[in-house]
Amino acid sequence: MPSFLEARNLILANVPLLGQERVLITDAVGRILAEDISAGWDMPRWNNSAMDGYAVRSQDCQEEPARLEVIDFVAAGGLSDKTVEPGTAIKIMTGAPLPAGADAVVPVEETALDGTVVHIQITVKPGAHIRLKGEDVIKGECVVPRGTLLRPAEIGMLASYGKAFVPVYRRPRVAILSTGDELIEIGEALSEDRIINSNSLALVAALKEIGAEPVILGIALDNRASHIEKISEGMKADALITSAGVSTGDRDFVRTVLEDLGVKSVFWGVDIKPGRPTAFAMKNGKPVFSLPGNPVSTMITFEELVKPALLKMMGHTRVIKQELEATLETDLNKKRLGVLNFQRVNIVFRDGQYFASCSGDQNTGILKTMVRADALALLPENKDHFNAGDKVKVHMLSPHASMEEG
Repeated sequence: MPSFLEARNLILANVPLLGQERVLITDAVGRILAEDISAGWDMPRWNNSAMDGYAVRSQDCQEEPARLEVIDFVAAGGLSDKTVEPGTAIKIMTGAPLPAGADAVVPVEETALDGTVVHIQITVKPGAHIRLKGEDVIKGECVVPRGTLLRPAEIGMLASYGKAFVPVYRRPRVAILSTGDELIEIGEALSEDRIINSNSLALVAALKEIGAEPVILGIALDNRASHIEKISEGMKADALITSAGVSTGDRDFVRTVLEDLGVKSVFWGVDIKPGRPTAFAMKNGKPVFSLPGNPVSTMITFEELVKPALLKMMGHTRVIKQELEATLETDLNKKRLGVLNFQRVNIVFRDGQYFASCSGDQNTGILKTMVRADALALLPENKDHFNAGDKVKVHMLSPHASMEEG
């Protein structure tokens, strides 16, 4: 049975990078760029004014006030066919190309206009308030490299170079299957011997959160025929996640059906708690993640083992959670030595460091504790008791927890 790190490494070594597709630039935010994008021209494309003001020759503006004849006006998007000669100026707007003969711009706030004569009320240095051709980007420079997560800034850069369509890595279609006769879907009649299939919907949310496309298969009943039908359908997707049915009981069919369908097991079980029955298998480059049925176990194993794999498939280059160090403010206990334990904790950031406290009952059937948690504390194998004041490693669950001042 592999350790947590061994299991994660095995998964990441096996899952493939998906193919590429081209999407409209307005649909590309949150996607991973699949090719290097280079600049087709200098940015800016010409020397231009950084201010509304007057284009001048700096040597004409060394005594205060200088008096210059205004000979033209150039707006953004316009051009002047006149040259700034000694004793003259051209009124100019922000972004407009710098007229010939000018080597500086004087902001309008530093001038006074009297008819066609502008009084320059400061001394002017060469290059003042001019954005030079290519000072941002030089033609041929890689402006957004392959593997970049496309945010608004990258979208703006790509749009600046006329990229209406953008090459990105494909999003995986991930099939979700829950198993068990006891399960019902939302809206069905609830009785004492039935449980709502919340795991599937929690996994749908987790998949959408990272940009994957969920495919809900429904519920496999506790018989081989139902499992064969549902799992066969799930293998048409890019990846399959099953929930429950991963043990070796009389009504646990996931393992044997996967074997019958030619899905090759990579490992069956991980030395962690919760999530020990978690399994991983492959067929024709498609990963199958078999997760435990307890809601908390399902979410934790998705977060720690499935999510990094799916991010890799989508082209992400940073797929492993950053480990932060936190000081415990409450004692934490684990039930057995020799197993890495994930415990749900609350996090505050105070006086430049993180502090963690237990978020409640750690039983895997207690969903409320997961709802309250900001992070998972990684309690190592060699200890079973951790005192307030001890340092522990944590993986954030809430993207905002690390920025909150407690």
